[in-house]
Amino acid sequence: MAFTRATGKHRRPSRAVRVGANAAGVATLAATGVVAGLASPALASGGDHAAPSVEDTGLIQAVVMSNDVADNIGAQAQTQEHAAAQAAAKAKAEAEAKAQAAKAKKRAEEAKRKADAERAAKEKAARDEERRRLNTFVSPIDGSYVSTAYKASSGLWSSGSHTGVDFHAGEGTSVHSVGAGTVVEAGWGGAYGNNIVIKMNDGTYTQYGHLSSIGVSVGQTVTPGQQIALSGSTGNVTGPHLHFEARTSPQYGSDIDPVGYLRAHGVSL
Repeated sequence: MAFTRATGKHRRPSRAVRVGANAAGVATLAATGVVAGLASPALASGGDHAAPSVEDTGLIQAVVMSNDVADNIGAQAQTQEHAAAQAAAKAKAEAEAKAQAAKAKKRAEEAKRKADAERAAKEKAARDEERRRLNTFVSPIDGSYVSTAYKASSGLWSSGSHTGVDFHAGEGTSVHSVGAGTVVEAGWGGAYGNNIVIKMNDGTYTQYGHLSSIGVSVGQTVTPGQQIALSGSTGNVTGPHLHFEARTSPQYGSDIDPVGYLRAHGVSL
């Protein structure tokens, strides 16, 4: 039996359809990253009625442009990564520098506090030492001794008794202030000869008589052990020595025991 093909069925696709299909295939390949030129055989199968080449459709150019864009994006990504790495390195360096600066500042502050504390301690020690020195009492004649006691009786004194003590001393021996104070009298004192009276810082008074020379003036401040005069034999005396008195006022007659006074202030006699 002979079979005949129905008219209009199983016919070859028209040229327009084939060209459209080929173009769509190339576009699909291009979209998936496959080189669009692979579609060329399919396009060429049309023989004399083949569809235009891929170059004629502009799809290869689109693929090439897509690759350029990808390369540009990759280059930009690398540049951004490099910039980010540089920024991170810079931030890290700045953070380390800041930390080092903070440590250096802390060390400097600690060193300053320590120096200030040491300086304050030294200043306090110096003040304490000066206070002790000013509160210290010494003997009016170094290495001497009492040759005539307090309240000794004799016709040599108008009161009938000794109002002070005599320290053994040759002519011109250095005489010192027994403590810190201010000179209230310096000059001739009658029977005392050349004499000095000092108001001590504790409110008491000391007197130094029969001096050969005077080395201080009224109103002058003196310190313990400071030389104020030289011993002698001026006034009512029988020979060179130092007459020393302790008083409650600058006037004659307010005398107190000079040995007890010096011992009460730490002087050994």
